[in-house]
Amino acid sequence: MATPKSRPRDGYPGRALALILVVTVGLVALMFGTGNTKPRLGIDLAGGTSITLTAKSTDPKAVNKSNMDIATGIIERRVNGMGVSEAEVQTQGSDTIIVNIPKGGDRQNAADQVGTTAKLFFRPVLAVAPSGITAPAPTGTPSAGASGSPSAAPSGSATPSAPASAGSSASHAPTASASATKQGRSVGEALAAEAASPSAAATGASTAPSAAASASAAPSASGAPSAQATQPSAADLSAAMTQGTVPPELQAAFANLDCSKPEVRAAQTGADDKAMVACSQKPENGYYEKLALGPAAVKGSDVSKAQPSLDTQTGAGWQVQLQFNGTGTDAFAKVTGQLATQTPPTNQFAIVLDNQVVSHPQVNGPIPGGSAVITGRFSQAEAQDLSNVLSYGALPLEFAKSDITTVSPALGSDQLKAGLVAGAIGMLLVVAYSLVYYRGLGLVSIAGLVVSAALTYSIMSLLGGGIGFALNLPAVCGAIVAIGITADSFIVYFERIRDEVREGAPLRPAVQRAWPRARRTILVSDFVSFLCAAVLYVVSVGKVQGFAFTLGLTTALDVVVIFLFTKPLITLLARRKFFSDGHPWSGLDPKRLGARPPLRSSRRRSPSSAAVKEA
Repeated sequence: MATPKSRPRDGYPGRALALILVVTVGLVALMFGTGNTKPRLGIDLAGGTSITLTAKSTDPKAVNKSNMDIATGIIERRVNGMGVSEAEVQTQGSDTIIVNIPKGGDRQNAADQVGTTAKLFFRPVLAVAPSGITAPAPTGTPSAGASGSPSAAPSGSATPSAPASAGSSASHAPTASASATKQGRSVGEALAAEAASPSAAATGASTAPSAAASASAAPSASGAPSAQATQPSAADLSAAMTQGTVPPELQAAFANLDCSKPEVRAAQTGADDKAMVACSQKPENGYYEKLALGPAAVKGSDVSKAQPSLDTQTGAGWQVQLQFNGTGTDAFAKVTGQLATQTPPTNQFAIVLDNQVVSHPQVNGPIPGGSAVITGRFSQAEAQDLSNVLSYGALPLEFAKSDITTVSPALGSDQLKAGLVAGAIGMLLVVAYSLVYYRGLGLVSIAGLVVSAALTYSIMSLLGGGIGFALNLPAVCGAIVAIGITADSFIVYFERIRDEVREGAPLRPAVQRAWPRARRTILVSDFVSFLCAAVLYVVSVGKVQGFAFTLGLTTALDVVVIFLFTKPLITLLARRKFFSDGHPWSGLDPKRLGARPPLRSSRRRSPSSAAVKEA
């Protein structure tokens, strides 16, 4: 009966080599199969824009980790929703968010949107008036056809009436009618667009004075001009053309509000549950409007979906369709039902985005169904941007752009070349040292570095396409440091083998005896490196995390390479005569290593037996 074949004393190294080669080839094939043949580069290497946002709030407690995490997620969805692929959004410290937008993305549009709070509210309109308008200067030229003095009585229309005198016509003054064309309208099932022509439905208390009253210098019947015309101020015109009733607590702020100034429009704020003054987001007929608004009736957080669409039926252009959730649907139907019973302008609904009025349309009846449409002479890009910020929600905090840095692709390319040159120099030095000092064993270390490089490159390329890992300059530094870590593991094992050979052991037993001690040293060293990389990744932010991630990845791969490639390969080479006989170019020449001659006797004499023999 044949005895079963015993397991070789040095194991089956071919199996381990086959495994790591199959894994390496599989990763490379997957890399080419998915098209991710190159690692994704960060903005410091490929070029791009880095935006630093700093949170601010009147309540210091609002700037906390929870709100910062929410803001980070919203900003990331906004930027990626705009089609800016491979953007990075991450927190830094307790109040800062870093947004990295690589080259090829719409950097300017993203920079405009990342810090937009996008707080949307639907507020009832209490009063509205034009802002920053001026009356036309009187010409003082008598009219040939004028007869009698012009009337100074205010007209009943919201539109300034034309005087009899052609020379002092005020027909170019802007209309303040509630039915005037707005910069945007919200239209639902019963939310109809108002007529673009002037209406006479404005309340008598808010009608504009006749142009003749504002042009007291109109010529007399005799054809002689009056002494001197007194031009009304913009504030007087705005007050005269105000429609509706301004609440007492807002009268001073409303009177002093000049929406023609960009810094004033951007500075308006108000609590959700209180009345406020606000400016229109866009000018209409050359001027902005200022509005007194009631407390928020419907919040933007109740919008479940927003998407752009093109209105081809009425020719209104691009618009944004809104869909409310259950709470928003009920609140919207209730408030529109109440507004429909009011008179202009208190039957209007202001859509307020970041404290600026996008539109304030008239409500003709309650709007059930939970849907509405925002129109405002939007371009396709503007409608898409507004849908984007409304779909992904409002930021819980306000952010200021504290820094915007742009890295040109040329500068990034120079930095990448410098990093690759440094890596190549490091690799060549390691190769040269291995060949000069270890000779034949140096080829093993070179082969191990090639396998490690193939694994690292393929994994980084796949991670770039899979999870968006970007290779920045610190990450390149981490890869360069990994060359030394991998070479150090080889050196530890080689020196242990040499120690055994110096003790007089044959090569094959020396390879097996050296492995347990070298294995412990390598594992402890790699564990310390990996632990440092993990701690650095957790406590650091930004580009430093790239260094920590690369260092941790290459350290883990070093363990894989030394166990599945280096040790099995040396075991196979120890069976070859070139290495086992200690060829001078093998790096394991016993004479060159100063090996002790092997002992002829296998046993030592005991002291007691030697003493008896001497007696």
